[in-house]
Amino acid sequence: MKLILKYLTALVALFFNFHAGAQENSLLWKVSGKGLNKPSYLFGTIHMICPADYIWTDAMKTSLDKADKLCLEMDMDDMNVMMAATSGLMEKSGKKLSSYFTPEQYKLVSKYAKDSLGLDLSLMEMMKPVALQVLLATRGAVCEDAISYEENLMKAVKKSNKEIVGLESAEDQLKALESIPVDSVIKDIIEAAEGKAMTSDSEFTKLVAAYKQQDLHKLYDMIMEGGEMGMSTDALLNDRNKKWASTMPGMMSQNSIFFAVGAGHLWGDKGVIKLLQAQGYKVEPIK
Repeated sequence: MKLILKYLTALVALFFNFHAGAQENSLLWKVSGKGLNKPSYLFGTIHMICPADYIWTDAMKTSLDKADKLCLEMDMDDMNVMMAATSGLMEKSGKKLSSYFTPEQYKLVSKYAKDSLGLDLSLMEMMKPVALQVLLATRGAVCEDAISYEENLMKAVKKSNKEIVGLESAEDQLKALESIPVDSVIKDIIEAAEGKAMTSDSEFTKLVAAYKQQDLHKLYDMIMEGGEMGMSTDALLNDRNKKWASTMPGMMSQNSIFFAVGAGHLWGDKGVIKLLQAQGYKVEPIK
């Protein structure tokens, strides 16, 4: 259960990046104008990453310090939210995880989970297949001292007693995951175990390199070249972006917010940057 919680923040963001019109490479963007008393900030994360690849510049630290609140995809500081998310990944039908695979497939997947994550798959027998897919999608970042941007951001703001909030509930994220057909989930897990999936170690290394270059466009191109893995772009990305962009104005009108979400949510014609600009806000990169 602790392992599920550790990687819960990787629910969707590693799967998606989208193309936007701006050319500047940056993970950090300032939101101002339209009557805001103070600017807010957008920061694109990659949820689990090794220390050598971790990016945290003076500009990022200064922007976080200036903000009144930290806003993540969901409030990870609230254990009720985290437990609701974990509970939602449990298989309520009584069907076991192993029953979704043939004996040969399950043996292959079990070995892969053990080798790549140190995970005994028998501990996940009562979990939904998508829970395993989520864990496997993060494995490229699994090193002995892997870093979570969300955890580090929460530690930083707690020192100054700033409030931590979320853009959506655990139910919202689970609903997005449930839009993925189970057959597609199983197919992706098997392909990962066979070394055929887009989320192979070499592909993840390339993704991290693009992230370190702060090149959101390149991240998008790489993921799209790897295939969409049967997932619903609207449910997992566009619909959530639209909802967030309608929620953010009310939050920003009251306080300066440091929004930290998966980098893919910022980019694209239906990304958060474009959606806020369409509402009349000035959204510009900070280097």
